[in-house]
Amino acid sequence: MSTVVREPARAVATAAAAAREWAEAAPTARARALEAVADALEANRAELVAPADAETRLGPVRLNGELSRTTFQLRLFADQVRGGEFLDVRIDRPDPQWPTGPRPELRRYRTALGPVLVFAASNFPFAFSVAGGDTASAWAAGCPVIVKAHPGHPELSRCTAEIIQRALAGAGAPDGVFALIEGQQAGIDALRHPALRAAAFTGSERGGLALARIAAERPEPIPFYGELGSVNPVVVTPAAARARGVEIAKGYVRSLTLGAGQFCTNPGLLFVPAGDGGLVDEIVRLLREVPPAPMLGDRIAQAYLDGARRLAGRPGTRKLVWPDDAASVGPRLLTMDLSEFTADTDEAAKECFGPLGMVVTYERPDEVAAVLATLPGQLTASLHAEPDEASELADVTSALADRSGRVLWNEWPTGVSVTHAMQHGGPFPATTAPTTTSVGTAAIERFLRPVSYQSWPAQLLPPPLRDDNPWGVPQRIDAEDS
Repeated sequence: MSTVVREPARAVATAAAAAREWAEAAPTARARALEAVADALEANRAELVAPADAETRLGPVRLNGELSRTTFQLRLFADQVRGGEFLDVRIDRPDPQWPTGPRPELRRYRTALGPVLVFAASNFPFAFSVAGGDTASAWAAGCPVIVKAHPGHPELSRCTAEIIQRALAGAGAPDGVFALIEGQQAGIDALRHPALRAAAFTGSERGGLALARIAAERPEPIPFYGELGSVNPVVVTPAAARARGVEIAKGYVRSLTLGAGQFCTNPGLLFVPAGDGGLVDEIVRLLREVPPAPMLGDRIAQAYLDGARRLAGRPGTRKLVWPDDAASVGPRLLTMDLSEFTADTDEAAKECFGPLGMVVTYERPDEVAAVLATLPGQLTASLHAEPDEASELADVTSALADRSGRVLWNEWPTGVSVTHAMQHGGPFPATTAPTTTSVGTAAIERFLRPVSYQSWPAQLLPPPLRDDNPWGVPQRIDAEDS
């Protein structure tokens, strides 16, 4: 079996042919397949980490940790499939006395959308790539997956795909549940295929919006779940700066430079009180001690340098940390005051993918709340404050929550836990679908659609809707759980 499918139309057609069998597979069968992939990836850890390091320069420590995250989320979704709650089964018995008129028998559940196209990301070659969260959540929902490999790690993508194919075949999954395609045009062709039912993307705003337009302009538009990044604003109050300035500075520098700043949750925008120069001075001192770290590739490194120069050239911007070597990908820190930032928000609040921070100084916290409300949508927003200030920060809190998908109190946004309550998504343009998440168990909901059966013969009902409940999934009958 070839690892890469050369014709995207064939990959989607094969996935479409497998869609019904995979969607109708018992939860235990789908769960076993997810676990088989996790086991296979773990068993081939050394075979995977070596090419990952060679192609991404992220280092074996980081990559081993990311691979562990990847196998964990596959097993977590397997647990979700076995539990069956994601099917959201609701059964209403006939009721001739229903207040709005006689009620027929209605049985509703959520079923798989169909074939899903996943565009792999560059900065997480395991967790957001071939066997990453989008793939795992789509499989869990019962959808076959076609992955468009990222050109930044082709050897790793093919190696991962080969391991996945063997594991799925061994677990009895139907042919077509997984395929790997390569190349920009192949991804576009697959996105336009009439049998495709959804797509997921993690990457740049420019690339994501171009693909989103294609998905929306199809003869039959499909959902496009794009995670496009953000600057993830952080607000530090005067009291917090006075009480914990050194601690905050250390945390900020660690978060800003983690992974050479190549995280979509990188805290690129920091609001600090103008009257407390000690905090900024400490950030400057610490940041100057951080050496340049290899970036994922030459193209990304050049984009970082170009973006940094663009921001540094904006009106009112001043350089606080800037390497003498213009070609260095080392950390950079810029600053401007709140009025200057407000006058140039459209440009000053744009993401620069890499270890660059923009410090905005303010006079009063209430001024910050008004500016936060004008920011584009964000994945995260953080507030560093003291407990006794809580009653004074309602406006800031409301503004942060309105413009982001995850709000943090006295913590830093890098590090996205794979868990049940995680929200990794936010208002546009952080994502194209702000009601969804791409991390955590709720990610499965993106690839499901509800269907209601009215007065249907029992023998034709899907297993989750039958009275004998052969899958043993939770059923909510007449608004009561069973």
